[in-house]
Amino acid sequence: MSTLVVLIGVLALLMAIVGGETGIRSFFSVLINTLLLILVAILISWGINIPIIILIFIPLKLVTIIFLGTHDYVVAKNSFYAAFAVCLMVSVLILFCQWCAQSAGLGPESGEILVGLSQMPGLSYPMIAVAVAIFSCLGAIAEAAVAMSSGLLEIKKHHTSITRQELEASGTAIGNDVLGTSMNTILFGMFGSFLSLFLWYFRLGYTFGEVVNEKLFVNEALIILYSLIGVLLTVPFSTFLLARGIGKHEVKNENRENNVN
Repeated sequence: MSTLVVLIGVLALLMAIVGGETGIRSFFSVLINTLLLILVAILISWGINIPIIILIFIPLKLVTIIFLGTHDYVVAKNSFYAAFAVCLMVSVLILFCQWCAQSAGLGPESGEILVGLSQMPGLSYPMIAVAVAIFSCLGAIAEAAVAMSSGLLEIKKHHTSITRQELEASGTAIGNDVLGTSMNTILFGMFGSFLSLFLWYFRLGYTFGEVVNEKLFVNEALIILYSLIGVLLTVPFSTFLLARGIGKHEVKNENRENNVN
């Protein structure tokens, strides 16, 4: 516990030094998101309807991630709209895929830990799996939305005469880089967290068919795919929203100037 407290203190200090006010806000964003996840787990354990919890906490977590971690209101607003819309679309995909996969619940690896305990706690394991998948995707989707919105807005600030079509083309170029880095981050994160289980599979002589049909592996692989699909959808959607919003803002400014003249 003392090591954890020291590392949290070091993280807070470094974020304050490197990021200044935004870094401090981002640190509190991490803390608040951690508390929100704990609250989600507590509410689910109390038997609160899981779909209602998901619908309430998706915007709460996105607001915490985006608005506390971004100093520009335009970037934050555009990122929130894009991330929220993509999360809703991905949630529908998750519901369908989890129903088809039938991979919810506890795998045989958990047998020894749960000996003597009830494996029927009166909760919906499929809906818990859906909630885990949705909340696991939020970070990657929000990160991609902020990266796209901030990059495009900086281009617009430095090139005020850029057209909407040119801005969308720039968004496509930025999106290619964002996709590459985001996908590598997601894949390496999955491999790092899943390495011990891979070793388990190899040492126990699991066949390829047994691995791809194992609940733990299937759930992790599905979460990775959901995150990748979410990032793929976020890149064009963020570009479209920001370019459209800037275009409307310019038209309003032109109309206001004409009325003044």
